[in-house]
Formats: sequence, C-alpha cells, structure tokens
Amino acid sequence: MNTKLTLTIDDAVISVAKKYAKSKGKSLSDLVENYLKTIAANEGTDEAISPRILKLMGVIELPEDFDYKSALTDGLAKKYPL
Repeated sequence: MNTKLTLTIDDAVISVAKKYAKSKGKSLSDLVENYLKTIAANEGTDEAISPRILKLMGVIELPEDFDYKSALTDGLAKKYPL
C-alpha cells in the first residue's frame, strides 16, 4: 500500500532533484523511497568511519550562524543550473 507524504523542501533542491531523477529514468518519489529504505536497512549496522573521514573532522571552523542548507542549495544550483 502506498501512502501520500508531504515534505517541505527548498524549491531549488526540488528542481535539481527532479532533473536528477529524470536523468536516471526514475520518479522523485522512487528516489526518496529507495533512500529511506537504504537508511532503514543500515540502521542496525555499526559501520566504522573511514580513517580518511576521521582526519577531516574538525578541519574547518564555521561561524555560529552558518546556514548549511542555504550553502548546499547554492552549490547545487551552481552545479545544476536551470
């Protein structure tokens, strides 16, 4: 049984995500569903963090008011212009 879900996501992110889904021959709903299945399946596993990633932790210091969602949206919009 499928159930409708309403999400609140930035317009630029939705636009980029729809283009990505179309390029993969999938719907945005399929991508979101598969992502949620993946994270739910990995919930019980204890994966070790790669030593390369551990080296990167704490390398950058950002201001307290840094808006990572806005920065991510801007980066995606530059990478995938409309």
